Amino acid sequence: MDMDILIAPIILFLVIVAPIWLVLHYRSKRQVSQGLTEEEFSQLNDLIGKAEKMGSRIETLEAILDSQSPEWRAKHEHL
Repeated sequence: MDMDILIAPIILFLVIVAPIWLVLHYRSKRQVSQGLTEEEFSQLNDLIGKAEKMGSRIETLEAILDSQSPEWRAKHEHL
């Protein structure tokens, strides 16, 4: 008797949900395995360049602050 209650949801899962789930799963796997497109690769390289410039600027600003106001780090750690 308990098994009769579970048969309908199991059949619905196997007929509707499972195939959709499998299609979406393997589609996403294929997209991941294809890697980056040329546009995405270009954007990534651009962001890497910007991050390197920003890191250099931050180091320069910290060096200036260290020379002009040696206690600036201690003042801003409490915020």
